[in-house]
Amino acid sequence: MKGFDPAQRLVDLANEVRVRPDASREALAALLARHGERADDLTPEAFSAADAAELRAAARRMGDVLAETDADRAAAALNALFAACGARPRLTRHDGHAWHLHADREDAGWGDWFLAAGALALASVLTAYGRVAWGACAAARCGAYFLGTGPGSARRYCSAACASRERVAAHRRRLRAGQ
Repeated sequence: MKGFDPAQRLVDLANEVRVRPDASREALAALLARHGERADDLTPEAFSAADAAELRAAARRMGDVLAETDADRAAAALNALFAACGARPRLTRHDGHAWHLHADREDAGWGDWFLAAGALALASVLTAYGRVAWGACAAARCGAYFLGTGPGSARRYCSAACASRERVAAHRRRLRAGQ
């Protein structure tokens, strides 16, 4: 079975809720399925409309962390999430996945699960890179969250397209100012 990326799941879910604040239960379930969540856990009985509302609220809260640019403030926000969720790390292996860490309680609801799992994923990224390696796109009309874990310096934009659009817009502003 292919590995999964909890940090990318976090970013994708936070972006879904950022763009569609009232994303449907079905849309959220489909997104979670694409990230390897079990179909049995995503049925309307197991993942209800109330669960989807809880997950949307948690995704909005994680969006605040994804928009943080300072490593010390990000670490404090992640520690606060761990404390709020009563998170205690544990190793687990299930559904064909290799051993991996979970930080949620066994009885956690969807919101607490997402906050604990997302905090663990971002804490792993922060410790691996020694900096905030995520962000909200700096493009004026975007704001999409992204992971910037590739080589090179810290990213400001979610994509090359947004970076290029911003450079072109800045160039045009300079030309107009010079006329």
